[in-house]
Amino acid sequence: MKKPVHNPREVAEIVAVQALSFIAGDPERLGLFLAESGIGPETLRNAASDPQFLASVLDFVMRDDATVKAFASVSQLHPTNIAAAHQALNDPRWERDVP
Repeated sequence: MKKPVHNPREVAEIVAVQALSFIAGDPERLGLFLAESGIGPETLRNAASDPQFLASVLDFVMRDDATVKAFASVSQLHPTNIAAAHQALNDPRWERDVP
């Protein structure tokens, strides 16, 4: 059984990985994301371990209401949870190594 995650930053990273999977599931959306992010499909998996990249994934999702709603439906998350994850990943005061 998996241990529940209570750290908002960790939860936000999980949401961002789900969002990346959502983006990758639609070739048109994925092409647009790759073009805007400047990365290639071959580096996508490695980039997913970078918190700044994960923040850019949620930036991409959050900029369009239809995309937020579609991701919320697929992930079974409320749009406010997605917005909270977006905010957590974009909080400049947070550092991974500081308790």
